[in-house]
Amino acid sequence: MGQAMKNMETKSVVNGVNVDELFGKIDAVKKAPVIAKFKFRAENQWIDGGHNRTTLKNFYGTQQDHEHQKPFVLDADEPPLLLGRDIGPNPVEYALTALAACVTTSIVYHAAAKGVTIRSMESRLEGDIDLQGFLGIKDDVPRGYKEIRMYVNIDADAPPEKLEEIVQLGPTYSPVFDTITRAVPVSVQLES
Repeated sequence: MGQAMKNMETKSVVNGVNVDELFGKIDAVKKAPVIAKFKFRAENQWIDGGHNRTTLKNFYGTQQDHEHQKPFVLDADEPPLLLGRDIGPNPVEYALTALAACVTTSIVYHAAAKGVTIRSMESRLEGDIDLQGFLGIKDDVPRGYKEIRMYVNIDADAPPEKLEEIVQLGPTYSPVFDTITRAVPVSVQLES
């Protein structure tokens, strides 16, 4: 009896995701969609030159505020080639990091929900930027990435056609992918 119960518990965790809890959260949101409204927050402080520091302490979700177990502190800077001191990744590298992390999490969670066990997964991202836009040299050159490419390598218990389907679940359900690929209103204003 004990081993059978342990096997049942093991089967509910796929790719490190408790699938029973995942489906429980999905059912809870279906019953009360208001709990799906989240607000994430970041506080940033300029230090010097291109160096600035972002602190992530809390967020709002399930109709209440939540504190992280400890604040996350992320330093950003520029490499010396771009007049920084290389104290942290530059902001566009953080954009790639956010995209990679979110697409990866989306793939893992949705693969788990479909019962696909992933043994390992790696991705590589690269993005093209022309600094003439950022530097104000050419107004017709975008200031951000012109194109981003993400290459994913997955070792999983699935045939190649299933892996292709699993990989596409990442961009389909990733909030960061959606944010980057959709025109999202962003306001920047002086706080009074």
